[in-house]
Amino acid sequence: MVRRNWQRVTISLFLVALVAGFAPFGAVASLDKVAGYFGHHSAAKSLQSVVGLSGSQLGIGLAILRFASLGALPLASLADRWGRISMMRRTLFVGLVITACAALSPSYWFFVACFALARPLLTSTATLVQVVTVELSSTKARIDRLVIVSAGAGVGAGLAAIFAGILRGPASFRYLFALALVPIFFLRPLLRSIPEPAFQGAAGPLARLGAVPRGLRARVTIVGVVVFVVGVISGPASGFTFVYGEGVLKISSAIVALVVALSALTGLAGLLLSRYLALAIGRRGTIIVGTVATALTAALAYGGGKAAFVVGYMAGVAAGGLLAPALAALSTELFPHTSRATAAGWIVVAGVVGAMVGLLVFGFIGDSVHVTGAGSLRLAALLTFFPLLPCLALLYRLPESSTMELT
Repeated sequence: MVRRNWQRVTISLFLVALVAGFAPFGAVASLDKVAGYFGHHSAAKSLQSVVGLSGSQLGIGLAILRFASLGALPLASLADRWGRISMMRRTLFVGLVITACAALSPSYWFFVACFALARPLLTSTATLVQVVTVELSSTKARIDRLVIVSAGAGVGAGLAAIFAGILRGPASFRYLFALALVPIFFLRPLLRSIPEPAFQGAAGPLARLGAVPRGLRARVTIVGVVVFVVGVISGPASGFTFVYGEGVLKISSAIVALVVALSALTGLAGLLLSRYLALAIGRRGTIIVGTVATALTAALAYGGGKAAFVVGYMAGVAAGGLLAPALAALSTELFPHTSRATAAGWIVVAGVVGAMVGLLVFGFIGDSVHVTGAGSLRLAALLTFFPLLPCLALLYRLPESSTMELT
């Protein structure tokens, strides 16, 4: 009976992570279509001449979406007061409704505004899924269940990309956004099957909203710096993918959808490798390997033609699968129950700021190069992804969390 209950809870968390990954990734997956629909092609030799919007406009739009994720901090912090499951339910359902409203967008900036309003809600949902997964798992089972939850988020993002590829027509992105309403009808009973985590040993008063106890601030800061570096890389690594593949390299949407579908296999391989490395060399070493691999594969994807894009994208999905479970584990295992969700919120803030910096730097460099076609974003990738990698050494100032008991 206990095993059956755990299977039900794990499946429910997997599906919540899937939906929380699907809805916001629709903005990235459909960005080339959105840019072509609302933008106009200039005569200048620039990114705008081939996709309809300039790299700066795309970068600013994506940065706004990331900036909006800062709202996940107070939402996640409220989960330390009102309960994880209650907040997860509210943020998920409201976020899906607002995402669906983007289907009615009359302009590019209205599209950005809708996703900016939905982003903090769905980011908070994804954060709380990780927190709940850790708190409901034994020390031995934590990484296994985080791998499953990370797989759910990856499947959700992949489905968004596949639907974006197979839906035809200049306004097909509207149908993709409207699909966000579908999960509302089946997720409510699933959420009822997830118990509220409760720690009898988690003593002590609750901190002010968003506050982290003084003794934990150094840990939050170090994890935040690492997540900032990951955000600088992963923001543009994923944000400009479909604009570059479909808009610049002129790969058909159907081929991109096929590549995304096949990437499920490389993503699974990355998740399995993450599970092995997180136990063999620890969370810290796995995060370093995953982050460096993400930078290298993204530079490959942006640095060449169609073959390099396909190889780089598929390898990048594997790198993301390698990185995500270990980073989620470290970000939650280091903190006690009374402030775990609040700490996770601050770590989200660090990732948001990093992604904003990465997107803006990447977009502005992409505009300044004045090169179109294959390899046009090579310099932007090199100058954005690699300078901050030495900061990952800060991880070794943290304790290894793989054997820590939760408090």
